[in-house]
Amino acid sequence: MSASPPPPDSPEAAPYDALGEAKRILREARAASLATLTQDGSPFASLVNFAAAPDGSPILLMSRLAAHTRHLERDPRLSLLLAESGAGDPLAHARLTLAGGARRVEGDERAVLRARFLARHPRSALYADFTDFSFWSVSLKSAHLNGGFARAANFAAAALLTSLEGAQALLAAEPGALAHMNADHADALELYAHVFAGRSGAGWTAVGIDPEGIDLARGDESARVAFPRLARDSGELRAILVELAQAARSGKATQK
Repeated sequence: MSASPPPPDSPEAAPYDALGEAKRILREARAASLATLTQDGSPFASLVNFAAAPDGSPILLMSRLAAHTRHLERDPRLSLLLAESGAGDPLAHARLTLAGGARRVEGDERAVLRARFLARHPRSALYADFTDFSFWSVSLKSAHLNGGFARAANFAAAALLTSLEGAQALLAAEPGALAHMNADHADALELYAHVFAGRSGAGWTAVGIDPEGIDLARGDESARVAFPRLARDSGELRAILVELAQAARSGKATQK
């Protein structure tokens, strides 16, 4: 959850980065309103837990006992609404609408998405491997951002998602990098959350790394810290994380 931005005509309002806002919401969301189609074509809305794959593609964990799962088995088209909340008018807070198609994943792909999802939703490990549950990947087609008054934008999937070209070494190093950061650099993670994401409190952990940033969590809170440049391997990742920590400690960082 983030604070409401200043009005667009306010002197302190910075230029609005619609794509950056959309990417942040995509990475920070923990739940989504899911719209599917019933057999007669009627819209059906429900609520699901949400996580993002390394490229930002949505990951869903669903039971076949749920009506929305049976809808997707028949017609894979869906829409997801990622909505932020906070004080005041609910419509003053940013939200992102995604459109695309879903498919059930198996094998090695399931193992990768399972790890990403459970890092964000550890309680789901209690039932994730039940026989009626399955992981689904969403292939995005488009997205619509409503960031509040006079702040809206449309994006094709290619603009919103993170390219993984040349990043195989980074993805392979992600589990070890997360374990290392959480075991040995809790102070740096706290700095990232406070300075770059505007969050408070202690106990922040790293739950995901991709070429464009690092995802943090603290209980039911989540935060996204974007990198100043792309990271494609562990060496580039290490250099960026050190740079961010140094900037935060020196007071030279600016909050996004």
